[in-house]
Amino acid sequence: MINRRFTWFCTLLSGVLLSGAPAQADELNVAVAANFSGTLQQLAPKFEQSSGHHLVISSGSSGQLYTQIKQGAPFDVLLSADSQRPQLLASEGLGVPSTRFTYAIGTLVLWSAKPGLVDNHGEVLRHGQFRALGIADPKSAPYGTAAQQVLTAMGLWDSLNSQHKIVVGENINQTFQFASSGNADLAFIALSQFNALSADSKGSSWWPPQSQYDRIDQDAIVIARTAKRAAADAFMQWLHHDPQALALIRAAGYRVGE
Repeated sequence: MINRRFTWFCTLLSGVLLSGAPAQADELNVAVAANFSGTLQQLAPKFEQSSGHHLVISSGSSGQLYTQIKQGAPFDVLLSADSQRPQLLASEGLGVPSTRFTYAIGTLVLWSAKPGLVDNHGEVLRHGQFRALGIADPKSAPYGTAAQQVLTAMGLWDSLNSQHKIVVGENINQTFQFASSGNADLAFIALSQFNALSADSKGSSWWPPQSQYDRIDQDAIVIARTAKRAAADAFMQWLHHDPQALALIRAAGYRVGE
């Protein structure tokens, strides 16, 4: 009986070792910018399968998440929609500088659920044949900052504001909801959100030229006070280098590795 039990234990132990699962699987709290939350939801089970670690995801605007981290929120990693907040966290001693990298480069899209409303050159913004234009809050959401830059480059920011045609969402997900629900006729959203639409929901869209807004570098950083540094480092390495992760990020509508 003893020999049988010993044999069973050795077989079980061998199976665990061969599986490649870590000796201690952790629950990693990841704060993610709203535009990347859907993509991270797709990445999470693949990382868990690869590492054994489980991701607990909290999303919001980059500014909101930065403020929460400064106030002591128990996040282990931040995936921001800009490079500014992770850089600030590093300089303030709240982020680990050596872990910061650009995990995705975003693209801004002007979109309407109404086919034919948005033309190929964004002239709909000049003609003003719309009731409301949705943008994310430029003070806290990098895609909102980019939208403001586009409207400023076109000479429309002040006039559309004076006409009260701009409605501001807390983050890019709320802005998308404005347009998808009809509360706004059109909105500036992320390309990843547009790509996630079904073929019959594409409506009409325009890609503003990159010259009209600053490149949207989305940076990640490990939070300095994390008690799960090994798991956080494993996630960052996987997100930065794993071919499957990079392919999924590209498929979602981001550029990587630039």
